[in-house]
Amino acid sequence: MPPPPPITNSIRRLRFDHGEMTQQQLADAIGMTRQTVAAIEQNKYSPSLEAAFRIAEVFGVEIGDVFQWKAGQKPQG
Repeated sequence: MPPPPPITNSIRRLRFDHGEMTQQQLADAIGMTRQTVAAIEQNKYSPSLEAAFRIAEVFGVEIGDVFQWKAGQKPQG
């Protein structure tokens, strides 16, 4: 299994702050499956740029408030 991407996110906190939104509600709002949302939230999958912007839009925040680059780690590849 490859290492997790060097990106963290605040999706779980944002869902809680927005009326305890479920993963399914977020998935429906952005046109993805609940399983995909769960994988993104658990840092097992990096969303496309479009999906990342959609997630930020649902919460009414900037993309940098949802996703953070882990300092000190360089992307592989």
